[in-house]
Amino acid sequence: MKAIRVEKVVLNIGVGKAGEPHEKARKVLQELTGQKPAARAARESIRDFGVHEGEPIGVIVTLRKAKAIEVLKRILAARDNKVNTRSFDNNGNFSFGVKEHIEVPGIRYNPDIGIFGFDVSVVLGRPGRRVSSRKRARSKVGLSHRITKEEAVAFAQKHLGIEAVE
Repeated sequence: MKAIRVEKVVLNIGVGKAGEPHEKARKVLQELTGQKPAARAARESIRDFGVHEGEPIGVIVTLRKAKAIEVLKRILAARDNKVNTRSFDNNGNFSFGVKEHIEVPGIRYNPDIGIFGFDVSVVLGRPGRRVSSRKRARSKVGLSHRITKEEAVAFAQKHLGIEAVE
């Protein structure tokens, strides 16, 4: 009941503008995950950057279960399985970035698309964590059932083969 597992892996590319770069970023995530990415719209207009509210400026894809672990291991190989310990938060989640998507094994450079970097966020949880996020009969997760930073680092090292660096 207290076994830690990967709840989800979220990949995000913040392009910053709509149009052709947005479509290219969509193709990158599609190729990387085999799943259709969702567009993320700007929450507010920023005149200096030429961004308008509601305009799609990013793409995101959420992976769960076995597919999440498989894609995560491929992405970690691009970083030599190294993640900084400061990337782990106090709730047992961790995030890191990849500067170029072509560093991921199995991805080839396509001159029509170019090179994109992306962010990866991994959410860890235990069975029963859903009580804090469901709509009906919501309650808090007890302190003994929450994941600490040390537990998250130990899980990542043992099950994902991550080398935690300072």
